[in-house]
Amino acid sequence: MKHYSSKPIFKRIPALRLLIPLVAGILVQFHFKIGLNFFLYVAVGSLLLFGIFFFFKPTIKYSVRWLTGISITLLIIALGGCISYIRNIENNNLWVGKFYKNNVPVLLTLQEPIVEKPKSYKALAQINALYINNNWQLTKGNALIYFRKDSSKPSLQYGSQIIVIKNLLPIINAGNPGGFNYAQYCAFQKIHFQVFLNDKEYAVLPNLNTNYFDNLILKTKLKVLKILRKNITEPNQLSIAEALLIGHRDDLDRDLVQSYSNTGVVHIIAISGLHLGMIYGLLILLFKPFRRFKSANFLKPIFILLVLWGFCFVAGAAPSILRSAVMFSFIVVGEAMSKKTTIYNSLAASAFLLLLINPFNLWDVGFQLSYCAVLSIVAFQKKIRNLFYIKNKLIRFLWNLNAVTLSAQVLTLPIVLYHFHQFPTLFIVTNLIAVPFSGLILYMEILLILINSFNTLSLILGNVIGYCINLMNKFILFADSLPFSVLPSIQISIVQACILFASIICFWIWDNSKKIKWMVIALSFLAAFFIVRCIDFINKSNQQKIIVYNVPNHTAIDLIEGRNYQFIGDTILTEDGFLRNFHIKPSRILHRVSPNNQLPHFSIQNNIISCNGKSILIIDKRLETPLRNPKIMVDVIVLTNNPTIYLKDLHNTFHCNQYVFDSSNPFWKIAYWKKDADSLHLQHHTTSTDGAFVMNL
Repeated sequence: MKHYSSKPIFKRIPALRLLIPLVAGILVQFHFKIGLNFFLYVAVGSLLLFGIFFFFKPTIKYSVRWLTGISITLLIIALGGCISYIRNIENNNLWVGKFYKNNVPVLLTLQEPIVEKPKSYKALAQINALYINNNWQLTKGNALIYFRKDSSKPSLQYGSQIIVIKNLLPIINAGNPGGFNYAQYCAFQKIHFQVFLNDKEYAVLPNLNTNYFDNLILKTKLKVLKILRKNITEPNQLSIAEALLIGHRDDLDRDLVQSYSNTGVVHIIAISGLHLGMIYGLLILLFKPFRRFKSANFLKPIFILLVLWGFCFVAGAAPSILRSAVMFSFIVVGEAMSKKTTIYNSLAASAFLLLLINPFNLWDVGFQLSYCAVLSIVAFQKKIRNLFYIKNKLIRFLWNLNAVTLSAQVLTLPIVLYHFHQFPTLFIVTNLIAVPFSGLILYMEILLILINSFNTLSLILGNVIGYCINLMNKFILFADSLPFSVLPSIQISIVQACILFASIICFWIWDNSKKIKWMVIALSFLAAFFIVRCIDFINKSNQQKIIVYNVPNHTAIDLIEGRNYQFIGDTILTEDGFLRNFHIKPSRILHRVSPNNQLPHFSIQNNIISCNGKSILIIDKRLETPLRNPKIMVDVIVLTNNPTIYLKDLHNTFHCNQYVFDSSNPFWKIAYWKKDADSLHLQHHTTSTDGAFVMNL
């Protein structure tokens, strides 16, 4: 859309009429867990309402024409609710969770090749059946299988079928404040269970259970990986090449990925719309000389679609690339019908289709970022580009690239702040260099696949690709090492993110319509954003609490007062960036705290923590527990680091309201303590199953 139109938005973007009620239906069903029958009744009611409309007289029809709009809207809302209900595998009559019990043999089929992890081998498997009452009960659902590395590497492949005789474990969240909802993430992919196996806990069946199309995609992906590994040998260069071309991220170095994230270019190695956009841009450029030919105008969209979907196939048809392929397909078709549609309508229509296929795309960060980035570029790129008039062609070209990068950040900013809690201050510089450079590397990788039969040429090109990736990695690492390369620990709520979106949209409307009321509304939303943040800062300044985290095999406790915290626990959690960032950092960002060993209202003497008249005893070693009368009053006892202790002895010495067993203790001992606590009627909390223990003081 080249200029602002006074026409109503639904006239200009008719697909929005369908998209908004569909999203509403999906959200209502998901959050309120409404049953299928309710939405079926709504659908029938809307169809009846629509049918009754046609029996009205023409004069009455015109006056109540809004009834058709209401009936269609209700029908689409019902459609969204039905799809959300049906796509949730927990509502399926054959869902494995409705049948599974411990000590039941399970038949599984591997859905991918085994991937090597630091401490195990991992694979996704489909749960086909359970052996119940001497019969195989067919089931639906997925599980993650981990094969221990102390055993021999399993000789399994995609389609291998195994019978597991070990209990499946439900996937649960770590339960730490502000932490990633891993269980929900897996549930959206129909994964609810996991199992850890050694050689003796499963049996391999002789037959393979494969899907022809999936097998073809997998073979293509493995062939591409083989070509890359033959021609690029240095690990960090190869891992970036794999991620850039086909989204294979298993070999990526964690610290390198963090550097890409900190500098705002992690989208380069997360295969998405950026990669298809690079290919789409190249194809548009190649067709420019032929635009005067009518046949080229006909062949152009067909050829572009074939190339885009061909690349999608070579890249392994991952969900993120499939989404992008659908989105660009609508854009290509929309441009081919330029007189009848706009890119906004194409985006809305593609989002509608993708949500029909999988309503849980709505919660996918990649889906959110892809659409917001493209929408943002369309809405803001031209205005940013026209801020400066530059005569020099080279400088103008660089500024145009920069304008694309800047425009993409506008609508993705609330999402980035909400999900990733940081803002890369150098994103303009890093994207200006890394994005076109990565595009060049991507084009060379595609060429490498095409000339693979010519060994000498492919080796030379592989070395060139490796050298370019090495330069890009060095640049990213250098940028990440600069002071203030990233603004960390930014916390905004979902409400604040929505307010920020509303403000940006109103500013855009004002800029296009020049109506002062939209400026006032935009500034009001912006003021509301800062007011909500100020209230949150005030609340956080008055907080006092203790948090016992769920960090497997480690002790981690934060004492929080106001905007400060003091850490008690294993020193490795202050040194290991991954453990700290994954388990503890989200909570500190949520609570807006910084390290400080001087907390005025906290007193720590030996292993007793006191604050506001409440006391917490931490027991991390064998403790002499003589019988006391009267008992010592303690509010909380935290058992950590596998102490040799009996709850009965503690009960004879202390009068305690709450026992906490943290994740540094072995499972067998926690089970023993829990049994004793239940027999003594003691309140207890286990961080490994119940999540972090949080107590306000």
